[in-house]
Amino acid sequence: MGERKVLNKYIPPDFDPSKLPRVQKPRNDQIKVRMMLPMSIRCKTCGNYIYKGTKFNSRKENVMGETYLGIQIFRFYFKCTTCSSEITMKTDPQNSDYVVESGATRNFEPWREDDDLVETKKRKREAEEMGDAMKGLENKALDSKREMEIDAGLSEMKSMKSRREGVSFDAMLGALKSREEEKKKLEEEEDEALIKSIFCKPKNEDCVKKIHEDDVKWQHVSLTKKEKENPGGKGVPGDANKFVFKSSTVGSRISVVKKPACDHSNSKK
Repeated sequence: MGERKVLNKYIPPDFDPSKLPRVQKPRNDQIKVRMMLPMSIRCKTCGNYIYKGTKFNSRKENVMGETYLGIQIFRFYFKCTTCSSEITMKTDPQNSDYVVESGATRNFEPWREDDDLVETKKRKREAEEMGDAMKGLENKALDSKREMEIDAGLSEMKSMKSRREGVSFDAMLGALKSREEEKKKLEEEEDEALIKSIFCKPKNEDCVKKIHEDDVKWQHVSLTKKEKENPGGKGVPGDANKFVFKSSTVGSRISVVKKPACDHSNSKK
């Protein structure tokens, strides 16, 4: 346990590294690596589906005699999760992909079909241009027109970006705030106009006003000669004890007649 944390080990003074025996590894030595399956496959032996992202303990080796632009191609050996049959695949640096060699088949992947369609269209165009010069000229004209449209779109996007760069963030926030304040003010004015139209009548009509008790002043007044002659006035029984009150808010003079006391002796009869 004491040597576990030692960083510098003792080297004797008579040590000669040239006398150490060289270990010769085999040229195509296999290395054990743990990897994730880069594609979905189906085992040919048991028919089990192995999905993309499944982890395996695999063996890696260099494919002898196969390179692409100086890039070494590797081969991987791993086993099926159900029947333990061996499956092999190798790297494909030309297409940035993997190729299943034996033991399984690759599942259908839609993006690979799109790539295949693009390749077939490209080959078909090359075959057409090979025997017909006019067809090649037409294709070049269409390509130049497409490039011009793309350039016009890019220039429009650049101009829009330059216009937006001229507007500062603070100015934009200020404009939004002022717009909200104007909208709020307009809504308040509309609410006030609606309240006035409901609770206030026009000037040519009589407005009903509330009379407060503080504004009422009671006064005892004497009856006029006309009121003494016709105390009741239109059938109302007259009474000398008549009071009026004046309202400072309304400015009107309203008369109140004191009711006569009931004669209980007559009612019993």
